[in-house]
Amino acid sequence: MRQTVISIDAMGGDAGVAAIIGGMAKSARKNSEIRFIVHGAADQITPLLQKKPDLARITVIRDSDKVIAMDEKPSRALRSGKGSSMWNTVESVRDGEAMAAVSCGNTGALMAISMLRLRKMPGVSRPAIAVLWPSRNESGKNIILDMGADIRADANDLLQYAIMGASYARNALGLKRPRIGLLNVGVEETKGRPEIQEAAGLVASVQDSADLDYIGFVEGSDLPSDRVDVIVTDGFTGNVALKASEGTAKLFGDWLREAFNHSFLARLTGLLALRSLKRLKKRVDPRRFNGGVFLGLNGTVVKSHGGADAIGVSAAIKLAFTLAHNDFAEKLAARVASGVEASQDALREASEKDGE
Repeated sequence: MRQTVISIDAMGGDAGVAAIIGGMAKSARKNSEIRFIVHGAADQITPLLQKKPDLARITVIRDSDKVIAMDEKPSRALRSGKGSSMWNTVESVRDGEAMAAVSCGNTGALMAISMLRLRKMPGVSRPAIAVLWPSRNESGKNIILDMGADIRADANDLLQYAIMGASYARNALGLKRPRIGLLNVGVEETKGRPEIQEAAGLVASVQDSADLDYIGFVEGSDLPSDRVDVIVTDGFTGNVALKASEGTAKLFGDWLREAFNHSFLARLTGLLALRSLKRLKKRVDPRRFNGGVFLGLNGTVVKSHGGADAIGVSAAIKLAFTLAHNDFAEKLAARVASGVEASQDALREASEKDGE
């Protein structure tokens, strides 16, 4: 039986070490092939593992009393973060001890440390953060990137995001030929900034070599639609969309609770609809979609939401395991290399046509 080792940062989450260990336990119960290296304060981790002997048998503890704070600047984390639980978590992937890393910690610091220790793949100028988004697709998910790794993105960056997003969709969602859309202010071919217009031509030119279907421009209303599998945008726009959707979902959740608590009749109606409401809650539960993947690095790193509970942490670990088990990092590197070659050919062809 093949064993897949996941490196875990136990100290980064807002919910504490107990939530991390709880998520590891949930994953281990469902998956006999998983193993863990957990980094953090041994005096906090050991007592929790002693209560879960089955998990303890498949877990190695790496003691570290240094923690990178959630508000620490990435530049400072690079200078003083060596030996921290986050640093050591990424280092285990770099050294080949683990096949993927999971952390609930500071996003900027995690990206900075990951770029320093794992380095960017050849041909990648800007790594991206890809997240799963609830959708009407059969899988119930779409993939959106970039969600804030870098607020800038030129046409070539967007092309790389499309290639990386397609590879992610194949390995995480099992899609043989993912449908790719570029997020724009309209679906008309004439709309959008020059970089997006140029990116559209580049993505269309690599469809066959990258095994993807470019469907054209998509709008914000298409984020949860079933006409696309991967939505590509710059990190500024992607992060705004993510935070806006989180705020809107919380608002409607609060309104729904207020509506069902408004009166005795409303509470009775809520009680009668309880089963349907639970089914709806499970379907849109953000914990099921937890885990942003850093794409474009020489190794797999999954960023869990800082406030994730055991269920959310387990979802992030499951995602990391799936990608590691499918040798995602190696496959992604090959796709990026072939995509760079194809895009260069397309640019040369376009340049030659312009010169005629």
